[in-house]
Amino acid sequence: MEDRSSYLESSIDIQDLVKLVPFMAGLPEESLHKTMHHFVAISHPANQVILLENDWGSSVYFILEGWVKIRTYNLDGKEVTLNIIGNGELFGEMAAIDKTPRSTDAITLTDTRIGRIPAQSFLDLIYSEPLAGVRLAQLMAKRLRQVNRRLQLRESNSISRVADAILFLVEGQGKEGETGTVIPNLPHREISSLSGLARETVTRVLTKLEKKGLIQRDSDLMRIPDLPALEDTIC
Repeated sequence: MEDRSSYLESSIDIQDLVKLVPFMAGLPEESLHKTMHHFVAISHPANQVILLENDWGSSVYFILEGWVKIRTYNLDGKEVTLNIIGNGELFGEMAAIDKTPRSTDAITLTDTRIGRIPAQSFLDLIYSEPLAGVRLAQLMAKRLRQVNRRLQLRESNSISRVADAILFLVEGQGKEGETGTVIPNLPHREISSLSGLARETVTRVLTKLEKKGLIQRDSDLMRIPDLPALEDTIC
């Protein structure tokens, strides 16, 4: 039941793949050619489910453009956002590795272009290229550190938790601009789910941060003029 999409398939070459997916950079050309033979790029609209929890993992996915939310549900049926990932990042690798059903949902937050390869092709790449294996281990370590940090902040005040959620997004997708670091201005409900706070609380905190000059927002982007100053709000 994977790849629920209004399928709009597009082509991609090796140069584009290496540019858009850092995981692939520096791998031998022969291995990249083998991977490209099975690589399919598809455009998805916003709010499109890509995979569901308990699906079997037949593919591994690479985000070429856009944002994807990784979510699950707690025992009360409330949605819990585990991660929000963007350009160049991958997902679906865990089910490919341990050959068990998916443990989370993945849904697009924006118009998103995603590449996919069969799970076995991904495993072949990991087995044959040590650099790919190292990068996968680094990715998993990074995500584990991020989860640990968020768990440590669960008892912190609302400003700390919202600031941490913003910095979490910066770590994954922040881009340096002339006026500071820029990330997409995601809906408050997504920051709410990521931080574990009510949406109304998130709205109030964002307004406070904006009044203090720690963030700047327009319809599409959020700017952080001074990252250390935002980090200092976390206690």
